[in-house]
Amino acid sequence: MTPPTGPAAPTATEDPMPPRTSLLPVNPRPPHRPRHRVLTLLVVVLLIAIPAAILVQSAFVSRESGEDKQREAALSDLHWEWPSKVQRRVYEVPIPQGSSYVAYYETNGWEKSTLYVQFRTSRKNLGAFLEEIGTGRSALRPGTVPITARQAAVVGWDFRDDGRSYAGLTHPQSGPDPDLSVVVDTSAEQRPRVYVRSVVTF
Repeated sequence: MTPPTGPAAPTATEDPMPPRTSLLPVNPRPPHRPRHRVLTLLVVVLLIAIPAAILVQSAFVSRESGEDKQREAALSDLHWEWPSKVQRRVYEVPIPQGSSYVAYYETNGWEKSTLYVQFRTSRKNLGAFLEEIGTGRSALRPGTVPITARQAAVVGWDFRDDGRSYAGLTHPQSGPDPDLSVVVDTSAEQRPRVYVRSVVTF
């Protein structure tokens, strides 16, 4: 009986140990960025972007506002609406309630500002209007047009129509109070049309 033999000894052609493999993973993950760095970067971007956006928006608003002012300055026609309460108070043009066809136009300068107003009202309210500005119906002079053709042309008024009857008055005042020129178209006696030019001098 032959005794059992042990494991065969490695030959010269065999490796005594398996090859060593790399300890690094095959697909390493990218280095982790701390969250606070991402937040800091986001804050910096917002601090730059928001003011820039505000500046751009302000530039557009300023441009549009300037264009609106230029268009209004070039406008030589009436606004078909009531002037504001402040305008009526400053220029002392108390348009009677119930008036129709109300329109106005304002010009502003360094030395004076002018408000042009027109409206239609009743004979009774016309008398009340004249009294409220400090004069009366008796001050109206038939055939008198105190608003010159050049002044009337600013808003397209034309009092040279031979088919209409006009009466007018001027109401100068001292100090900061405005000077008023009033023209009344009396062709329609029941609903006269009133034209007012009020000038405030600085």
